[in-house]
Order: sequence, then C-alpha cells, then structure tokens
Amino acid sequence: MTVLYVDADACPVKDEVYRVAGRYGLHTFVVCNSWIRVPTDPKITLTVVDAGPDVADDWIAERAGRGDIVITADIPLAQRALANGAQALHPAGRPFTADNIGSSLASRAIGEHLRSMGEITGGPKPFAPADRSKFLQALDQAVVRAKKL
Repeated sequence: MTVLYVDADACPVKDEVYRVAGRYGLHTFVVCNSWIRVPTDPKITLTVVDAGPDVADDWIAERAGRGDIVITADIPLAQRALANGAQALHPAGRPFTADNIGSSLASRAIGEHLRSMGEITGGPKPFAPADRSKFLQALDQAVVRAKKL
C-alpha cells in the first residue's frame, strides 16, 4: 500500500497532499519538528520529531520504501528516498529521479560553496499558483505509478 511522507516544516502544499491522499485513501505521515494542525482523519498521522538537523529527514528515510512517495524540497532526503525505492517529489511539482538527482545535488553543493564565500545567490524563486497546480498533477501521476507496483 502506498504511503505518503511529507517533510512538513516548510512544505507549502500540505493541503494539496491531504486532498490527493483523501481521494486515493492513502495513509499520510506529516513529519515535522514542532506541532502543526493537520486534518482530523485516521489516515493522516502527525509525527513530531526532536529538533535538530536532519531528524525529520532521518525519520522519513528510515521508513519510506518501494511504492511510497516522499514530498520534500530537501535534495539529500530525496536522494535517500530514491535509494530506498520510493518516489520523491518537490513541492513545486518537479519529480526527483535517478536521472536528475545527481545534478540537483551538484547544484546544491555549488550554491552552498558560493554562500560560504559570501556570495548572495538569491535563493529559490517564490512559490507561485502555477507551482501548486503542477504539484497536484505530479502527485496524482506519482500515485498512479505507485499503485502499479
């Protein structure tokens, strides 16, 4: 059975995840470092982990596997999810895949290096309504793929 894992601390598409999960009857783990409001639904589980770097990521990576979907903007978590056989999806609707995860990690490393040298890299572009729509479409496609496994 497909399970959705949401890296929720800064996820802008939680409501969309709940909607798709409800449509397909999927269990969803919303993982974060502090309490947030989630819908009252027996298939939605809020999991609050200890504060600290990568604690939520570690919790998700230890559980997500083949047939599951991880929603995250964290590239190293996406890589770990893919290595475990799960699908990984960015909140802007961009799937992480075996073909693009290496270049995503490299771009992240370059950005970190530039920032450590004092460069202002500008950060990610603002989240737009089109991103929300693209995410919904990508999540629906990911669920269909997962159900075929």
